[in-house]
Amino acid sequence: MPTMTYSTSCHHDVFPRRIFLSTTLLLLLLVSARSFNIATPTTSAAFLHGGTFSSTHSTVTRKKVPSPTFVNVPSSFSSLRMATEEEDSSKNDDEEEKEAEEEEEAESEDVSIPPSSAGSDAIEGYRSGLSISRTSSRENDVIETVMKFGGSSIANAERIDHVAHLIKDQIQSNYRPRAVICSAMGKTTNSLLSAGDFALEGRVNIDAIRTLHMAACDEFDLPKNTREEVNDLLDECEDLLNGVRLIQELSPKSLDQLVSYGERCSVRIMASRLNQIGVPAQAFDSWDVGIFTDSNFGDARLLASSEQAIANTFENRIDPNVVAVVTGFIGHDPNGRITTLGRGGSDLTATAIGAACRLDEIQVWKDVDGILTADPRLVANAIPVPDVSYEEASELAYFGAKVLHPIAMQPAMKYGVPVRVKNSYNPSAEGTVIKKKVKGEDQRLVTAITCKRDIKLLDIQSNAMLGSYGFLATVFGDFEKHRLSVDVLASSEVSVSLTLDKKQSAADVDAVMKDLVTYASVSLAEHRSILTLIADVERSSDVLATVFRVFSQQGIQVEMMSQGASKVNISFILRDDQLDDAIMNLHYCFFEDRCIVNQDTDKEKEEALYL
Repeated sequence: MPTMTYSTSCHHDVFPRRIFLSTTLLLLLLVSARSFNIATPTTSAAFLHGGTFSSTHSTVTRKKVPSPTFVNVPSSFSSLRMATEEEDSSKNDDEEEKEAEEEEEAESEDVSIPPSSAGSDAIEGYRSGLSISRTSSRENDVIETVMKFGGSSIANAERIDHVAHLIKDQIQSNYRPRAVICSAMGKTTNSLLSAGDFALEGRVNIDAIRTLHMAACDEFDLPKNTREEVNDLLDECEDLLNGVRLIQELSPKSLDQLVSYGERCSVRIMASRLNQIGVPAQAFDSWDVGIFTDSNFGDARLLASSEQAIANTFENRIDPNVVAVVTGFIGHDPNGRITTLGRGGSDLTATAIGAACRLDEIQVWKDVDGILTADPRLVANAIPVPDVSYEEASELAYFGAKVLHPIAMQPAMKYGVPVRVKNSYNPSAEGTVIKKKVKGEDQRLVTAITCKRDIKLLDIQSNAMLGSYGFLATVFGDFEKHRLSVDVLASSEVSVSLTLDKKQSAADVDAVMKDLVTYASVSLAEHRSILTLIADVERSSDVLATVFRVFSQQGIQVEMMSQGASKVNISFILRDDQLDDAIMNLHYCFFEDRCIVNQDTDKEKEEALYL
């Protein structure tokens, strides 16, 4: 019971009885309100906040107490009315207990609606009050994925329709694609780059690009809003090219914006087609889901803040039952300018989203049945590899195989999210899973064979004026100065052999050689290839025994060999004209059980027995 004091401002000639009656009435009203947890309009602030009630006739001072609990009642007037009705009603004890239970149930279902001025926080508070969660609890057998489709997989309307139904089939097979990453349709990126070149020459024409996209819209009879969005993007693209034509300049920033129109058009067409066939979908530009980069136009890198931004977007803003169709390859820099992620950019978009959301699997759909034991254009009997480690996949990609780019592998490696490479032309194939492997799990001697063609081999021999430490430091300093990267390297105390791929500028190679000859003897051999075996290097003796017997039988000369620090590859430098023969014969030995080395060994044994 709160402590109350009363003071009057009445004149001494007012009758004491009137004062007594007024004070008594006020006291009874206050006690009644306290008994029923109600507050009159005048006194509600005092009761809620433990403050002081004042009037011209009396002052009420009370100790602070917990605020009364109001059950699903919008105003103090309603509370007062309810209390009065309860006081006046004549109910027996059983009815009162039943009513109390109903009031408790009502209290547990109460929804607190935040003020509209709270913006998005108010919406989240309202959702929380309704017990609505952005991320619904999923069944144990549902596999949450992100699916990436390259340009060849969505090259035209027919392919888009095929992929849309493929996604629907995956959903029916208990996959839940949180995101679908799309590249530009077919060769659209190349067409946009060509359009940029023509604009510099004074000609602007994107009719072929417009025809490709509008034909898809016509084929599916897409809604008016989708057609307008695609048309508006293509009009904007044409305006950009007209600007290039007028100023005769195409900067890296403008070039990134130019090529972005391919992905931005394709996701809108794909999302619209998915909705047509009954798959709820929404198109997003990548920056709308958290893909933020630095400002290195043409080869931007993801910012560290992207991971949390992606996770927050998919957790709080995108319904898990809606497929987010997201542009691959592009992002936004801190100033809101469009950037591109360079080689493997769409794969990186997929792995960044899959890793940030901690999904069960990242699916990269290509035009082959996963990672193969060799290039199928060269080796007809190349077979899919069931699984590889992240390190093996990175080495395969670096040395020429069409797998994920090593940079795209990094987000998946960080959190151990498996990446499955599948064939959009053959969805029933299991594909290849790229995952973290346990040591001793794999019993294969060789996993795959890959290669890089048309590389340069540089042999550098010290002229003895520098010690070994100074020699190597000077060599690498010269390569850094000319921004030349090395593929394979073998070194001794006073010599270095290394390879440079064909992407390196001939002018830069000539410049570094001029620097090198001031303190070393330098020889350059062209038309060389790197043949790489992805293998268990702990069994390298077994691998090398077979390799060198094959090379000896075929007269193949090894000019350099490197067994790198990665512990998953062994590389050989050969002449270009010997590469195909080397790959085919090694594939016979390691994967087809028809090795020429074994045949010769059996023949030798038979001859020995005969003698």
